[in-house]
Amino acid sequence: MILLRHGQSEFNLHFTATRRDPGIKDPKLTPLGQYQAERAAEALAAEGITRIIASPYTRALQTAAPLARLLNLPVLVQPQVRERYAFTCDIGSPRTELSLQWPELDWAHLEEVWWPAVEEPADQVEARARLFRDEMAVLEDWNSTVVVSHWGFILSMTGESVANGQWLRCDPTGLAPDSVDWRHR
Repeated sequence: MILLRHGQSEFNLHFTATRRDPGIKDPKLTPLGQYQAERAAEALAAEGITRIIASPYTRALQTAAPLARLLNLPVLVQPQVRERYAFTCDIGSPRTELSLQWPELDWAHLEEVWWPAVEEPADQVEARARLFRDEMAVLEDWNSTVVVSHWGFILSMTGESVANGQWLRCDPTGLAPDSVDWRHR
């Protein structure tokens, strides 16, 4: 499968400049982030993608949208691939709000408040990634799936740190990383 990190968000822009949490809940993509999403869609269009899974955060949904339009595929919203809850940006938007913004997506399986209430320990994110890896490994078409996710989840899946708008391949039938270094950020 291909793990695609969302494009640059308003949070990423400010956090990178100051190294402080700017207090932006469920941030949207910046113009650069939208550009990164469009470029990723163009680059991934020839990969034989048959499934797009995305985190419910706005930045991930906005990143998935150009690829979904280009390939005429639905986006499957999956809270399991969300970011580690550690900053204000990891406070999501309620399901009812998201369903108004993206009425074409299926929201029935999502709780109204789907993100954790308190900071999520790293080992919980890693366990969530292992569970997702196991679920994907049993699917016959995992290799034609794009998962639009986040830095911490992708790090937990692969042990690798990726920048906004970048992607990497992940074989869920292979070994999970032995350890994850959370200091990459």
